[in-house]
Amino acid sequence: MHDISTEAGISVGLIYRYFQNKEAVISAMADRHKQKIHEILERARQAPGLLESLEILFTAHCGETEPHVISAFVVDVCETSMNGVTDLIAQSSASKATNLTPREMAELIFAVNDGMLMRDVLKIGPASQERREQQLKVARNLWPLLFNKENK
Repeated sequence: MHDISTEAGISVGLIYRYFQNKEAVISAMADRHKQKIHEILERARQAPGLLESLEILFTAHCGETEPHVISAFVVDVCETSMNGVTDLIAQSSASKATNLTPREMAELIFAVNDGMLMRDVLKIGPASQERREQQLKVARNLWPLLFNKENK
């Protein structure tokens, strides 16, 4: 609650004037986020085709003006991982088989990985071992899409 009050520039007491407890604050934040998702999905539904819809969905978060509180340590660890995977791809002959840069390929790999990790943390889908098998299947199907010469 202290972080929220600091970010909002108000006292903790004032927060409790509008919200019954911490859970109510979190619920309101989740409701606000779900409303934004519904608005983005509606814009995507109005697009002329699937690719345009996907572009709307994948770029919806770009240019957000709301501050994100993320530890510099976490950002550094993520960037170190991204740079390492980018270097591995750049050193591989497989990276020449696509018109994507090694960094773009790494971004795609991490995007899929982050999504699967989020689903695993939230326990979305089947039991743990079956989720792992599904994730491996997705990853193994991703590799040919990224590294296959025929997909140039």
